[in-house]
Amino acid sequence: MTGPEPEPGAGVPGGPGVPVPEHGAWLRRGISRNGGPLLEDREVVWLQAGPYYADSRGFAGTTAFDGSEVRFHHLTGEPGEDAGTFRWEGPNLVERGTNPDGTTFLEVWTPLPGADGVTGSWTGPDHHVVRVGRHVVHVDSRAGTYWRL
Repeated sequence: MTGPEPEPGAGVPGGPGVPVPEHGAWLRRGISRNGGPLLEDREVVWLQAGPYYADSRGFAGTTAFDGSEVRFHHLTGEPGEDAGTFRWEGPNLVERGTNPDGTTFLEVWTPLPGADGVTGSWTGPDHHVVRVGRHVVHVDSRAGTYWRL
């Protein structure tokens, strides 16, 4: 999976961000909190199917792009709303944002192989499931779970 050509200014700090791809399976390669080192302490997978997403950390919902920033509206699992600016750096998506408590983060997401094929999103009482190709994330009020088919 490759990204589209970046928009003018998309690689410039403070420039406009890019929307998240409408269809994708992503593995987090690292997170930096408040300008600290880029670390990874567990496997985190994010799936995007149209406007719906699921994150294996335990939240799922819809995304919206305002021309610069992407908002992740949590509808299932961990409550809240995340917002960040995405930029392509080679095949990776780099997300920079601020949490509701004022702390900042930088996350590096790399595409997962096996994202071609069936894509969909299903919601029921207290759960949300997103599938992208061979990848599935299920989120409920207790946790997020990732499977590779």
